[in-house]
Amino acid sequence: MKRILVTGGAGFVGSHLCERLLNEGNEVICLDNYFTGRKSKVVHLMDNPYFEVVRHDVTIPYFIEVDEIYNLACPASPVHYQHNPIKTIKTSVMGAINMLGLAKRIGAKVLQASTSEVYGDPEMHPQPEHYWGHVNPIGIRSCYDEGKRCAESLFVNYHESNDVKVKIIRIFNTYGPKMEPDDGRVVSNFINQALQGQDITIFGDGTQTRSFQYVDDLVDGMIRMMATGDDFIGPVNIGNPVEFTMLELAQNVIELTGSSSKIIHMPLPSDDPTQRQPDIRLAKEKLNGWEPKIPLREGLVDTIAYFDELMKTASIHKLMNV
Repeated sequence: MKRILVTGGAGFVGSHLCERLLNEGNEVICLDNYFTGRKSKVVHLMDNPYFEVVRHDVTIPYFIEVDEIYNLACPASPVHYQHNPIKTIKTSVMGAINMLGLAKRIGAKVLQASTSEVYGDPEMHPQPEHYWGHVNPIGIRSCYDEGKRCAESLFVNYHESNDVKVKIIRIFNTYGPKMEPDDGRVVSNFINQALQGQDITIFGDGTQTRSFQYVDDLVDGMIRMMATGDDFIGPVNIGNPVEFTMLELAQNVIELTGSSSKIIHMPLPSDDPTQRQPDIRLAKEKLNGWEPKIPLREGLVDTIAYFDELMKTASIHKLMNV
């Protein structure tokens, strides 16, 4: 049994990671300030005597004895990270400093959940880890993009200067149950619009692409990365190399929900990448042949069922209040 700290553990990805780590027989401490995380995502784990929830902000130092740290704390959708851009940067940078300082003091291994956003609007396709990116440092998305890039730099320098055992992964678009309905991500937007019979909003002409991975595949890649030897620190791309246009995603959602929704187009937001596809050759090599297993349509079925249940529950609560 390992004792493992997960920052951002009550978030979309963090809650799935906490559950998987517990199921593997570990003791898990979930740290979250609930800015975007929700206690409801982990409440079903609280009966487990090896699970603990702590309300805490990673911009403030935290002291604990653990074997491993997964640093996931940071709002990850544009709606949330642009709401308070200064707080977003502080969470990425100060959070990294505090978790690295903790790992240094106690000799723990620490994994940084970085992002494909470090590549910006890429001029190389697909994106390998050695590509430095094409990021606007003063754009509307820079609070997140540059915060994560700075965190990667901190991880590398703590490793080289202080022998801290670090791991860096770059997460590409991820979807699945426990996403927030209002997070502004394209999968949740399309599903909610389709289930409510609303027009599905596509920004731009819909030819821009993303590569969607199901959350279980991501969690598997994270755990495999943490288990690698100390000589491999990354970064390593964790994503699905199968590319879809926004139009293809919308058409899949309409078909799987049986919705009568129509597709409408809106202007493309500033600095929105037109292509995003991971090169996962390094992950396959270093993570025991890791690659995504769950195809888009299969993952969408589970995600649609989750949002459908959320809506039914919300409707029942509304009726009861009336």
